This record gives sequence, structure tokens and C-alpha cells, in this order.
Amino acid sequence: MGADLSRGSEEYLSWLAVERGRSVNTLAAYRRDLRAYELWMAGKQLAVTSADTTTMAEWVASLRVAGLAPASAKRATVVVTSMHRFMVDEGMCAVDPTVFTETPRVPSSIPKALSEEEVTRLLNSVVGVDSVAMRDRAMLEMLYAGGLRISELVGLSLGDVNLDDGTLRAYGKGSKERVVPMGRQALAALARWLEPGGRSLLQPRQWKRRGDAEAIFLNQRGGRLTRQGAWLVVKGHAETCGLGDRMHPHVLRHSCATHMVERGADLRTVQELLGHASLTTTQIYTKVSPQRLRSVYEAAHPRAKHR
Repeated sequence: MGADLSRGSEEYLSWLAVERGRSVNTLAAYRRDLRAYELWMAGKQLAVTSADTTTMAEWVASLRVAGLAPASAKRATVVVTSMHRFMVDEGMCAVDPTVFTETPRVPSSIPKALSEEEVTRLLNSVVGVDSVAMRDRAMLEMLYAGGLRISELVGLSLGDVNLDDGTLRAYGKGSKERVVPMGRQALAALARWLEPGGRSLLQPRQWKRRGDAEAIFLNQRGGRLTRQGAWLVVKGHAETCGLGDRMHPHVLRHSCATHMVERGADLRTVQELLGHASLTTTQIYTKVSPQRLRSVYEAAHPRAKHR
């Protein structure tokens, strides 16, 4: 099977893009899931339209055998199940083979956040006064201050930021827009980056792509910084300060939310800040880590420690 998907999968992805407004990144992930599913079906010498309940059970079991992470297996199952239901609704299939398909469960876990001291160490790892250092410092400060996703950060344009009232417009999943307040230190770092001697030094003589001229964060070639490029910046500074093994793309986002909840922020506020569609997603930050539970217990319980 080549790179092209079946008609049903292609039309399903088009429907998600047009009718549901799914982001480019989300659609790319769904395309990978559907391609892997269709390759598995081709290995069984089966067409997608010939899938039945037994086939679906075997496919879900193959995800576990392949060692797919629970979250990835869940996403793939949801995507394939939704695609088959779409095909039934559109009259491409008479029967939905996924009616008895169970979605793999994802173990509930506490996001791995950095401590406040570790965040400070990461932010302070950016040294120097050159334009790249100014850019990197502004990026790290904004990721932590606003709980931004890396994709939201690199998607920011000059018109999305209001330095006077200390807010920015972020475009999250499904191109949903939200207003995000920025803290004093993040605003100061961003202002320095946007002043002469910062962003202007990375501007090319001629912009290569439409939209690059409005991008807040530029790479050293003068183009809009990509999500992968921004992640390499974050990872590089984490390695410098000894936090490389703690890093993942959303670590500063998780740290922002965790620290706000620990300091008394209500969940509705954190939900709005992070752009979560459901409060259930935000509630994971109310879970206390075993280490924090122990430290609070020992500090608060009169008989927790030996005297």
C-alpha cells in the first residue's frame, strides 16, 4: 500500500478539517493512525470496508502486542472507530464493525511537572545578551507564564500580543482562540526580544514565506520558528542545567498549571488559562504527588515525625 489512504479515510479527514476545524497537527497524527491501521488490514489481505467485529478485536489486540503507549493506542482506536462510523453515516458501509470495540484505557497519572526551583534554574540557564539569548529567554518565560503549548508559542504573530495590558491571543486545538495573561517577567523578556537588537537582528533582507514577517519568534535563518525548532531550544537549555531527563514538550505547561493549583488557583481559572475544553482534563492537576503528600503530611500532622 502506498502513501494514499482509502477513500473513506481521506473523506473522513477532510470532514474533520472542514466541519470540525481540527488543526493541521491533529490531522497529521490522525493520518498516521489511519495509515498504520490500513497497512495492518492490507497485511491481512483485507479491505477497510470488509472489517468486522472480529477483525477490530484483533487489531486492538495488535496495538498492545506492538507495545504502543496507552495514550497512543487510545487515540488510534478512537480515530479508527470514528472513521468507520463516518463511513456508515455516508453510506460507504452498511454495518459498523466497531460497535463492540472497547477503547483502551489510559492509566490516570499526574503530569510530570518541575518544581518551582527547577523552573527557576531552567529560566536562569539562558545567559548572554545576544539576540538568540533574548529570544530563548522570552520563549521559556512565556511557556511557563502562560501555560502555552509549544505549537501555540510558535504560532504567535506580532498582532497577537498586547504589551500594554499584558495579554496575548493564543490559538489552541481546533483553532480555538483564548486570551492569556502574561506575568511581569515574561512581559519584560518579550519586550526586550522585540526591541532593537533582539528580533530585528534575525530578520532577513527578504522574507521567504508569507507570514514569517509577522512571526514573533524567528529561527537563525529568519523564518518562523517551527515547533520542532522550539522544542530543541527548550531541550537544549534543559540539558545545560541538568534537567534534560525531566523534559518533555509540555513540561512548562504542566508546571505552570501545577504550581498555580498548589498556590490556590481555582480549577475554572486554570481551565481557561490552558484552553481545556473540559474541566475533567484540568482536574488532573488536583492530584497530589506522593512526594508532596508526604511533605505536607509531615509538616501538618502532629505525630508524623519522631520527636
